[in-house]
Amino acid sequence: MSDLQYYSYPGFGDWGRDAMHYSQVVRVGDNIIVSGQGGWDRKTCEIKPDLKDEIDQAFENVDFALKHAGGKGWSQVYRIVTYHTDIHASSERVVENFKRWLPDHMPTWNMIGVKQLGLDTMHIEVEVQAYDEEGAAEARKAQAKGTSSK
Repeated sequence: MSDLQYYSYPGFGDWGRDAMHYSQVVRVGDNIIVSGQGGWDRKTCEIKPDLKDEIDQAFENVDFALKHAGGKGWSQVYRIVTYHTDIHASSERVVENFKRWLPDHMPTWNMIGVKQLGLDTMHIEVEVQAYDEEGAAEARKAQAKGTSSK
């Protein structure tokens, strides 16, 4: 597994790494795989109280996680999985975010209804995969220099 590069962004990502023993992002070759992102404030770890704000924040967190791992953001995403505690209440806002963050392409999407998510106050989780050939080359160079643990 030495060819894999793991990333955890400051704040919530540090908490996930230290308390829950997982990373926010892993680079596998030219692909970036982002762990499910919720609508949490990255610094305070608090979930946004309004459902629309929570969904918007989850999408912002995906963008931040991709960029933290050296990607360009949503423009490189080719696969999305969303987990919802109430599909009917949240799916319209998710589609609005697709149109905002993905104006030039339409990735694949699986929408899954669940009873509960990882934190009691979560209603949405967004997991993505992105293709980043150029960034992967840069990440490999950084790893070779020993500077890629973020």
